[in-house]
Amino acid sequence: MTTYEQLPQRHVQDAMAKVGELIGRIDWPADRLAAHRQHSLRQLVRTAQAASPWHRKRLAGVDPDTLDEQGLRELPTMTKDDLVANFDEILTDDRLRLDVVEAHLDGLGQRDAYLLDRYHAVASGGSTGRRGVFVYDWDAWTLVYLGLSRHLLRALMSLPPQTAPPVMAIVAAGNATHMTNSSTQTFSTPALATRRFPVTVAAEQIVAGLNDCQPAVLAGYASALHLLAHEAEAGRLRIAPRQVISTSEPLLPEIRQALEQAWPVPVLNYYACSETGALAISCAQGLGMHLAEDLVIVEPVDEHGQPVPPGARAAKLYVTNLFNHTLPLLRYELTDEVTLLGEPCPCGSAQRLIADPLGRLDDSFRYGGLVVHPHVFRSPLARQRAVVEYQVRQTPGGAAVTVHCDGPADLPALQAELTEGLARLGLDRPEVSVHAVDQVDRQATGKLRRFVPCG
Repeated sequence: MTTYEQLPQRHVQDAMAKVGELIGRIDWPADRLAAHRQHSLRQLVRTAQAASPWHRKRLAGVDPDTLDEQGLRELPTMTKDDLVANFDEILTDDRLRLDVVEAHLDGLGQRDAYLLDRYHAVASGGSTGRRGVFVYDWDAWTLVYLGLSRHLLRALMSLPPQTAPPVMAIVAAGNATHMTNSSTQTFSTPALATRRFPVTVAAEQIVAGLNDCQPAVLAGYASALHLLAHEAEAGRLRIAPRQVISTSEPLLPEIRQALEQAWPVPVLNYYACSETGALAISCAQGLGMHLAEDLVIVEPVDEHGQPVPPGARAAKLYVTNLFNHTLPLLRYELTDEVTLLGEPCPCGSAQRLIADPLGRLDDSFRYGGLVVHPHVFRSPLARQRAVVEYQVRQTPGGAAVTVHCDGPADLPALQAELTEGLARLGLDRPEVSVHAVDQVDRQATGKLRRFVPCG
């Protein structure tokens, strides 16, 4: 019987054999990227038609030998509701069913584990709180890790050597159902040891652990890194990372500024999700983030599903995961609001750039026919230097705001400014409350959901 310890050793070997190619793809020219995407798309559709009953019906009449990205845009979309309702028929391995996968996830604690010695399953509550479950086979899990880590590995290779192997500290989810947690456990190596700190434990405990391990790379949720930047400014956190990586939450401008002030090193933004792994990663040589266009096809669209040009904010994305043949996702809807940039990156990569994502379509509040974008709340809150974390809950006539502060803040003035902003947009007699708390509530994954609509 294969033990757990044997499986990651083999997986690490497979990843190290492929890491050179995955790093090399970052610099592929546009025509080579396009050819690779078309080849991968056709392979994915062949698998979906042959082994997925749901996709077989959905893709009836599609010829994978001639399908291209233009033809892909004519196919129907997938939603999370489609995935949940048809999970067993979307899977391409008959041994996998939703109840089998859920039972496996229920048995996971903080330790990584394989399913059937071949698969990894992850769960995501998502920013909307709706649970999603995703399964990757052996090769796809390798690409999840390399897609997330290749920029970091290339950067570390270019730095002067250290006397001891570098340590990466991750302040994020504590449970192995989360992709960031489980993938770094599977592929932890002596060349880049990983220390994980659950974001849900006391800040004092995290600070003590970081001071002890002195990480060369500090990674984590944007909101957790923001807190740590304040700890560094106060002199309690004494580390000197060579890179800082924000992941899993929007890297808001005020958070980036705080991180850059705390640590004068590159602050990289990682845009990833349980559905695809890496979607986009910044390179620190220019503005924006590189789409992982060798691993996923990304279609920015408006609320009606029509393509949007560079420079225009997309209401959502349709994503096609090109490498996961176990749970094929073709034109899967993500309600993230992103802006495609029109200019190439100074680094020379042909991968398209997007601006740092700042939220989701689902973050907007709707009061009858009035739609209020989260920036109405975010901008005034960002100007309050003492506000480290916040959460805005929509109420029928306004919003209830909770804030965690590390110093004095003028909460009555903030309340008045938010009330005035809603009234200016047309909300009749808005009611806004602002209260200070010791700790803002987080989701089970440890992520901070900043905007919570009614219902």
